[in-house]
Amino acid sequence: MAEPVLKVTDLTKRFGGFVALDTVNMELNDKERLGLIGPNGSGKTTLINCISGALTNEEGTVNFNGEDITQMKAHKRAHMGISRSFQIPKPFGTMSIIENLLVPMEYAAWDRVDHRNLREQAMDILELVGFKDRADENSASLTQVDMRKLELARALAAKPKLLVSDEAMAGLSGSEVDEILEILFALAERSVAIIMIEHIMRAVMRFSERIIVLDAGKKIADGSPDEVVSNPDVEKAYLGE
Repeated sequence: MAEPVLKVTDLTKRFGGFVALDTVNMELNDKERLGLIGPNGSGKTTLINCISGALTNEEGTVNFNGEDITQMKAHKRAHMGISRSFQIPKPFGTMSIIENLLVPMEYAAWDRVDHRNLREQAMDILELVGFKDRADENSASLTQVDMRKLELARALAAKPKLLVSDEAMAGLSGSEVDEILEILFALAERSVAIIMIEHIMRAVMRFSERIIVLDAGKKIADGSPDEVVSNPDVEKAYLGE
């Protein structure tokens, strides 16, 4: 059986006396679509920050592609193929849409792209998110949903093996949620493993092959969408006793 692309073992993160993550274990297989859910304050963002290198954990290990990256800086993890999109997009507002993609292609994916035709590779990604005819527009003029699309495009431009989508659908309408979902499915078809953090349950259930649930820093469920929905610990976490 193939080694998981990501393996987190006994991950613990404290902020003073507060335990944000308590010996969390998880694995992610190559090309897998994983949902990561839990009530507010459950530790989802802390876990992702420890995986991406934005935070350093006190205990436990993070392995990516068979390599221990626990002490590795965030930019080196990006070079290895870990990319993420953020809930609040912050594009380079003085740059065009396509220029926003060229930056991660040059700096995060410098050893995984053909530097002779960067624009052509960027246009391929823009076509995937529906921006093929808007490449030279200024990114500062985009709508909220278009900013989310650009955020995903920039994450893909880093040529990741693992992409983390952090609440890409927050605040969007039903039809806009469907647009983002279709883009995520298209990204998954490009042999990218995806972790989706999302509060919109219909999106999580539709997209995820497997779901991990956190509550108060602990993993309380790990299984198929149907298994998670019927798990009494998950119901208790969301609804109380």
